[in-house]
This record gives sequence, C-alpha cells and structure tokens, in this order.
Amino acid sequence: MTLHTSREPAKTRRPIMELLAKRWSPKAFKLEVPTEDELVSMFEAARWAPSCFNNQPWRYLVTTRDDPEAFSRALGCLTQANAAWVRNTPLLAFQVMREAFEYNEKPNPWSGLDCGLAIAQLIIQAESMGWSVHVMAGFSRDRVRAAFGVPEGFRPMVAFVIGKEGDPDTLSPDDREEERAPRVRKELEETVFSDQWEKSLF
Repeated sequence: MTLHTSREPAKTRRPIMELLAKRWSPKAFKLEVPTEDELVSMFEAARWAPSCFNNQPWRYLVTTRDDPEAFSRALGCLTQANAAWVRNTPLLAFQVMREAFEYNEKPNPWSGLDCGLAIAQLIIQAESMGWSVHVMAGFSRDRVRAAFGVPEGFRPMVAFVIGKEGDPDTLSPDDREEERAPRVRKELEETVFSDQWEKSLF
C-alpha cells in the first residue's frame, strides 16, 4: 500500500486505518494520467459497492488530458472557482445517478446513498494505489447533460478529479492557503447519538 501524502494524518480519538487517516482532497495535482489498468481497479472497487436491491444506480463520465476536447467540455461544466484549479489536473469525471429502480421504474429513495458508497470505495481503492481523489459539488448539472448527452431519468451527482498529489505552490494564493490548512472534523459528540436526539453515545 502506498501512502503518498506528506501531510500529517488526521488526529483521531482512537486509531483508524492509516489509509483513512491520511486520506484528504488535494487541489494541487501532477499531470500524470492513471493507466487503464489503474482506472479499471478503481472503478471495479466502485462496481462492488453495496446498493439497494443491487440496483447499482451509479454511472460515470470520465475525461482525461489525453483527450483535450472531451476534457475541455468537462471543464466547461464546472464553476469558475473549480475550473481554475481543475484545468491543471489529469482526469476529470462525473458520477451520474439513475433515479429509478430498474426492476419497476419507481423512484429509488436510496440511490444517492448507493452512489455515495460507490464513490467512497473508489476513493479508498485509489488511495491504496497512490492516487488522490477530490470530489466536487461545484458544477452545472444542465451543462453536464448537454455536453455529454445524459438521458432523462439520470441525474449528475458529483464531479471528481483523480491524480497524484502535486505542489501547492502551483495553486492560486487562496487555494494554496486552503491546501495547507489543518484538517478538521466535528467531534463525535456532535454527530453520534444514543436513544435520544443530541444525547451523545460517547
């Protein structure tokens, strides 16, 4: 297992897997594009995520710098702030969610959770191979639909970058400051409750 980041691991209350403690979402990336074999491993990990009724509602649109036209179309779907740093990354993709169950075409209330589980498994697999993933909400669903022909019944969920961690000095001053800021999370007492709301389990 390759733990590639030079950042300090998360300060956790109890030990967790080193891979999870060192995982983070950089904005500075090298331009190296993952090989086809590496990408297959990442998307295989996502493929084997659990889902309600095994519906597997996730789909992916993947562009790399090796195809400048497609990468440019994908970049045009992002907000201006995200496009400013993503243009210097090797791979930009979108996760798209099927909104209805396949077996009865009724709305699937759990498809968002299923897609989240799939992207989480992709991230963990990528991290174990020395790659970083940065997931983004800052993009236009309508532009993704138009740029890539996404059909009705499918909803673009998130954009994400895959690459190897790069030099923060290549970023804008604001992004560089964010890149070097400490990682923070809410305490468990704020999020894990017992038999009553906001009554902490710990």
